[in-house]
Amino acid sequence: MNMNFKRKLPIPMEIKELYPLSLALEQKKTARDVAIRQVFEGKSDKFILVVGPCSADSEEPVLDYVSRLAAVQEKVADRLILIPRVYTNKPRTIGDGYKGMLHQPDPTAESDLLKGIIAIREVHIRVLEETGLSSADEMLYPENHRYLSDLLSYVAVGARSVENQQHRLTASGLDIPVGMKNPTGGDISVMMNSITAAQHPHAFIYRGWEVESAGNPLAHAILRGYVNKHGQSLPNYHYEDLRFLADRYAESGLKNPAVLVDTNHANSGKQFREQPRIASEVLHARRHSEDIRKLVKGLMIESYIEEGAQKIGDGVYGKSITDPCLGWADTEKLIYAIAEQV
Repeated sequence: MNMNFKRKLPIPMEIKELYPLSLALEQKKTARDVAIRQVFEGKSDKFILVVGPCSADSEEPVLDYVSRLAAVQEKVADRLILIPRVYTNKPRTIGDGYKGMLHQPDPTAESDLLKGIIAIREVHIRVLEETGLSSADEMLYPENHRYLSDLLSYVAVGARSVENQQHRLTASGLDIPVGMKNPTGGDISVMMNSITAAQHPHAFIYRGWEVESAGNPLAHAILRGYVNKHGQSLPNYHYEDLRFLADRYAESGLKNPAVLVDTNHANSGKQFREQPRIASEVLHARRHSEDIRKLVKGLMIESYIEEGAQKIGDGVYGKSITDPCLGWADTEKLIYAIAEQV
């Protein structure tokens, strides 16, 4: 085996004991979980926004951003639930490049996974402690989820992972909403199969244990656009796409039909300034069709303090070092506009 075993890392229980969640924070998260669950179960008409940077690359600007988000949340609490996007793992299409805070808590330094495990737990704790908002992260590595399992209120399974068996099985054992993105090729049946698998109970091996999952009735769809055989980005957020998904759900017998629409990625062709227009079109479709209104539970928006993106080392505070994001001023306007329309 051509692999160097560098050191044994602490297991999740050990990290949780070193960096525990207080009873007060547990209660805050539980209250948030209940409110979010009720949206997916159709018991609440509130609209969900998973909003934040493409990747959580530095603790202080992320906390600054979420603090701004928390102030807005207070003003729209009767209509919206804002879930800060604190993505601490970054999938790379060809494997190279910045892989997120888990790998590089300092983006300019070498990879250090022990420091990374501690850093991602600390940033999620600080978000909850300082803003009262529990956050979302991507389950890029299913075996690492336990390091954050007591902190997250939402999990996304990415377009490159949605066909993976271990992601599906792990999702089936979670008790929070798990969004399954359509694959990069756009096949909706793959996404629906993944949701079905996640909603069913399973027996499988997880972190060296034989485990049994109960199935996750909150597993649901995320539409993020797709790439055709010529490498061109194409959207799947239009009325016809949402109508098609509503019909597939009706045929499926799945629990709690739901979709979040990702306003960036292939839906925008990574043209981040298109996100407000896409959000407006999705909200118009909800107003036009009762079936679509019931199905579309929220949006995913990529946003940071400064708009656009920069290279690692440029040093602009609160500006993405991965995909370009909407800036804070435009994000704040967008959130208020969405609140008015729902």
